[in-house]
Amino acid sequence: MKIIFAGTPEAAVPTLTSLINSSFDVVAVLTRPDAHQGRKRILTPSPVAQVALDHHIPVIYANRIDDEIQATIDFFNADLGVVVAYGALLPELTLGSLKHGWINLHFSSLPSWRGAAPVQWQLLSGEVMAGSAVFKLVKELDAGDVFDTREWPILPDETSGELLERLSHLGSRQVLDVIDSINSGRAIATTQSGESSYARKLNLEDGHLNLNNDSDVVYNQYRGVTPEPGAFVVVGEERLKILEAFKGGDQIVPPTQIVSIEKKLFLGCSSGSLELITVQPFGKKAMSAMDWFRGLRQEVVHVS
Repeated sequence: MKIIFAGTPEAAVPTLTSLINSSFDVVAVLTRPDAHQGRKRILTPSPVAQVALDHHIPVIYANRIDDEIQATIDFFNADLGVVVAYGALLPELTLGSLKHGWINLHFSSLPSWRGAAPVQWQLLSGEVMAGSAVFKLVKELDAGDVFDTREWPILPDETSGELLERLSHLGSRQVLDVIDSINSGRAIATTQSGESSYARKLNLEDGHLNLNNDSDVVYNQYRGVTPEPGAFVVVGEERLKILEAFKGGDQIVPPTQIVSIEKKLFLGCSSGSLELITVQPFGKKAMSAMDWFRGLRQEVVHVS
């Protein structure tokens, strides 16, 4: 079976790598164009593009599918399209252009958390199980019939970045199983049922920790927005990014205060606290939270 793979970020790499190492033929890769990365703004291929180039697989660069890109897709005469976090919608013409259509690996149990940020919203919502689903792409957002759904326990201190990495590897095997079933004619796709929820893309303000909530809710918020868009509180008029934190155990700290107790640093919530491990003051490098606190020479730091 000849396959076109569409994906862009690191989370898509395990599935692409599994396909390359399988008996299937990856004839081309569709990905977003090179982007400027880092402080020096160096033009860099996407992680998916780099893997394709390393394996001498033709790469199609596109932010959207126009007539020229569609003609290129048609040229490869693929049987199936596989999508993992491509980052752009495929038009109806593209969806209907391959013999077996296009399938997508989505990191939730559909129809829960349709949209761009399912992993983050599962953590933000305090869920203890994460899902992954392989479904048939249709015009409507994440609404196609589902070939396979699996659930995985969320680890107690797992951040969205860590969970996404784990799911991307678990999901790669899931995709191969579905392709095997399609290739052998055994595949059965089931209509989605139940109440849907929307996982919108997070913005910077979503990372502003709401200390009016108890420590369980604040910790889930921290986990959900780490590493992107990043958790923070405001000290004075500047953001203090919280890069690493844990639940504060039995330590009780007044809300919106940062204090040192027994050589550890705690951030107070409406009830309970978070222990701060690593922080990044605005315009500076990441550092130990205690080193940052000692440098202020204050007994209590008030935050918002």
